[in-house]
Amino acid sequence: MGLKAAVIGAGSWGTALASVLAKNDNAVTIWSRGQEVADSINKHNENKVYLPGIKLDPGIRSVTDMAEALSDAEFVVAVVPSHAMHETAEAAAPHLESDAVVVSASKGIEDHSFKTMFHVLADVLGNPSRIGVVSGPSFAAEVAAGVPTVVVAAATEHDVAARIQHEFATDRLRVYSSTDITGVEIGGVVKNVMAIATGASDGLKFGHNARAATITRGLAEITRLAVALGARQETLYGLSGLGDLVLTCTGDLSRNRQLGLRLGRGEDIENILAGMRMVAEGVRNTKVVKELADRNGVEMPIVNATYKVLYEGLPPEQVLGELFGRPLKPEFN
Repeated sequence: MGLKAAVIGAGSWGTALASVLAKNDNAVTIWSRGQEVADSINKHNENKVYLPGIKLDPGIRSVTDMAEALSDAEFVVAVVPSHAMHETAEAAAPHLESDAVVVSASKGIEDHSFKTMFHVLADVLGNPSRIGVVSGPSFAAEVAAGVPTVVVAAATEHDVAARIQHEFATDRLRVYSSTDITGVEIGGVVKNVMAIATGASDGLKFGHNARAATITRGLAEITRLAVALGARQETLYGLSGLGDLVLTCTGDLSRNRQLGLRLGRGEDIENILAGMRMVAEGVRNTKVVKELADRNGVEMPIVNATYKVLYEGLPPEQVLGELFGRPLKPEFN
């Protein structure tokens, strides 16, 4: 038997990662905020709410009590919406083992503090050397179904990154390691904004040329912001940057792409959000990324355009069209 692992968050991605850990012969407990999901996992070996149709290892159990979920856990994965990470980490802190490795699998930046999930966890839990992140091009349903997938695990210490890499790696999930947490996290955050923009372009039937342009210039914007925050440029050309960007902008399992498609087809943002049970992180991400870019003097035209659609109510066709009216410039400075 492997280690004792806990997954905090019973959404689609948390459930998928629990399935991966269980496949590696670990004892896995999922903490769920709601009893409905916990009962579904325990009684049916399936998360019928967030990951229907995927049978889970019968050894996975789910609880709604945080202390019970974290009891003796050596390896903890936090997978909650970014706006709930701080509150959830505070609830978990008293029950964590002092030497447990903690991994964020959530993609977002905290409002007002502008902290990524790694820094939120480090502030609440202390000892940042034991905290890492996992990111990359990975739809939850495909990972849970055993579709071949490649991601990256990052931590400030190489040994911790290698530990996370080892615990998640299977014959269908290849994991690379990195010590560039900033690059890995920023890539995972801003790609959601670009997925909304790309989806809107596709919804407007702007075509494949426009989609390719949005992805390519989107990568340039992501890279500028990440490097300004201390990331290594090459990280953004890897799995957590380009890889995740391409998947989220083109794959129809992406909630952010689907939201953008509906915006491009003329639907109202409030109505779209009201009908979504799972969070489209790109909506929150757009606002905080724009503010972060403004604070650091980083030019992000696509982010600004997406912000105008989401928060100022401007029509996507008008805003995306304005991008083509910007002054001409060299592709690379």
